[in-house]
Amino acid sequence: MALVIYNTLSRSKEEFVPIKGRSVKMFVCGQTVYDDAHLGHAKNYINFDIIARWLKHSGYNLKYIQNITDIDDKIIKRAEEVGKEPIALAREYEARFMEDMEAIGVRRNVTEYPRSHDYIEDITLQIQLLADKGFAYALDADIYYDVSIFPDYTKLSGMKIDELEKHRIEPKEGKRNSYDFALWKGSKPGDPAWEIEIAFNGKKKKFNGRPGWHIEDTAITYAIFGKQYDIHGGAIELIFPHHTNEIAQAQAAFGVKPYVRYWMHTGIMLIKGEKMSKSLKNFIRIRDLLKAYDPEALRLLVASTHYRKDMAYTEELMKKAAARLGYMRASLSIFYNMRVHDAGRESVVTNKIDGMKSEFEDAMNDDLNTPLALTSLASAIDSLRSYAESNSSIDKETKEYALNSVIENANVLGILENPAYKEKIPDDAKKLIKEREKLRADKKFDAADSIRNRIRDEYSITLEDSEYGTIWYIQK
Repeated sequence: MALVIYNTLSRSKEEFVPIKGRSVKMFVCGQTVYDDAHLGHAKNYINFDIIARWLKHSGYNLKYIQNITDIDDKIIKRAEEVGKEPIALAREYEARFMEDMEAIGVRRNVTEYPRSHDYIEDITLQIQLLADKGFAYALDADIYYDVSIFPDYTKLSGMKIDELEKHRIEPKEGKRNSYDFALWKGSKPGDPAWEIEIAFNGKKKKFNGRPGWHIEDTAITYAIFGKQYDIHGGAIELIFPHHTNEIAQAQAAFGVKPYVRYWMHTGIMLIKGEKMSKSLKNFIRIRDLLKAYDPEALRLLVASTHYRKDMAYTEELMKKAAARLGYMRASLSIFYNMRVHDAGRESVVTNKIDGMKSEFEDAMNDDLNTPLALTSLASAIDSLRSYAESNSSIDKETKEYALNSVIENANVLGILENPAYKEKIPDDAKKLIKEREKLRADKKFDAADSIRNRIRDEYSITLEDSEYGTIWYIQK
């Protein structure tokens, strides 16, 4: 099955065909660094990290860019509040963001994190191209994009022009149209500022200020990828106005249509029915969550929902994800620690793994259906646990094939990368664990508790009962 992805631009699933052979260029809107990243950001970046991992797994040569917005009104406002220089504040939170992305396994798959302020020359070039073609106009110290002369402006969002009339995204007296957006903003005293020179109708004029939000991304991608590339990603709320404006800028300036072949958008993170956001002050920082939970548990939680769907976060769901991860590790540990023999391959195991690999691939190729892929993976791990509990040993080749296949697919989702499952469980402890499970099934809970305490005291192994089954943790 060929990879198909949902393209927001066409509102349909399309077979993925890169512009150039097996090379893929992907850009995802990155972080505005004025505060710590929260779980809403984590969902988005984990979603695209899984997409990046699957593309690499499928044999594509991926170049994945994620920008850092270090020039923004929010950064300036926050810097004023805390008494720091805006660039210094941005650097501080950029470093913390990188720590968070490293912790959740995202950073390693991003090729480059370009900073907005490093592309002022490219931004100037693009604004000049738009001015030369009549799409840009000066208004006092600002430069705006004239939306009315770009015919495909509403194609990505599906909005009608009369709907745009209701949106005064950037209100300013004198704009040609209420929905025109800023390419360049005049500076205010104390703000970070650059001086650029733009010619309108052959007359050069200097502008002191900073770039608009939307022009940063198209200037960066043009500098790194060229006029056209394969995938642009971001959260669904960026469709309008951000991605809409990117298309208007890039296609008008560079004359290539479509500017991006595939537009991919993720659902948002909800908490108590509302979008998790800093403005609503209902967010949970990634680093705060990771004080209590394994990063792989967060990735498992995210993978349990399709990337295009919104995801409601609750503490209960997070606990269940942690328990499910623990059960998968414990199950794999039982199989990993099986003794091996030299007999022929066990078909019951290889058949199950072959089926899992096929189901996993089909699910991922169908618009990255991670919930279905995860179900197939979990079923295979359950089968390996059952086999290990019913047999004293396994053929070495079969064991290696099963383990490698499970780990390879799990790593696409960013789980079971932690080698905790390789911890050796003493045979006597394993027998006691099985004995305890039988006692629990017979509702002899006092006797079961006694065995749990014995396992803890004699083997330094903590047992935990979850809805998925018994989990254990070896205490260091």
